[in-house]
Amino acid sequence: MKELPRIMVAPNGARRTKQDHPALPVTIGEIVDCAKQSREAGAGAIHAHVRDAEGAHVLDAGLYRELIAEMDRRVPEMDVQITTEAVGIYSPDEQRKLVRDVMPKAVSVSIAEMFSDGDTAAAIGFYQWAAAARISVQHIFYSTQDFNRFAELALASEIPGERHQVLFVLGRYSPDQNSQLSDLDPYLAAVDKMAGQLDIDWAVCAFGMRQQQCLVETFRRGGKVRVGFENGFWLLNGLPARDNAALVEDLVRQVAFEATRIVP
Repeated sequence: MKELPRIMVAPNGARRTKQDHPALPVTIGEIVDCAKQSREAGAGAIHAHVRDAEGAHVLDAGLYRELIAEMDRRVPEMDVQITTEAVGIYSPDEQRKLVRDVMPKAVSVSIAEMFSDGDTAAAIGFYQWAAAARISVQHIFYSTQDFNRFAELALASEIPGERHQVLFVLGRYSPDQNSQLSDLDPYLAAVDKMAGQLDIDWAVCAFGMRQQQCLVETFRRGGKVRVGFENGFWLLNGLPARDNAALVEDLVRQVAFEATRIVP
């Protein structure tokens, strides 16, 4: 499986609309335009949500195939990761069916959602099928409990793979949905416990006004990031970004600046 890119852009998510920010991409054309701009700014892949005609989140195989085809035509150098996010609407069986119908190169899957219906055999069967189909699965964790459950299954080879892509979500369930730098610590402590047992390719996304600060800290600690309007609109200086590409540029600029600093 391919390595996660250092920066993945997440331009829209499942819930936000143009009322939240006028530059939030909704149509396939807007999403592809955003991907192209974000690629030029430094993003290596896009975490893609598609929307229906009313702008609502939808797990629609036809729309995903259309998006992937347009990305292949206009931004062929950029990987596309589709989402299976349930948003309280879709069942694990519907999430699994989406992936089988689209056959994407990459997909993100919440471990909590995939096992939420109690059908453990179907969930494990999905992960084993995806590995055989060479689909890169990034496992999404909203808590260390999610990660520990994943680790148990991966150690037992029920979730197969030699190197596992994961995403730690910061701030999603905080009272104000604002992440803190300290939110990263429990996840990395859990990863450290698995050192020598599991090979983890880890990334972080962070909700709220401190998205950029948390992602810069992630870089400092050796991780990769997912950045975009799905999680927050604000630059490192606290001002709203003009668009998703501006968030990518902001991160690249700060990381380049820190790389030039001389630490005594």
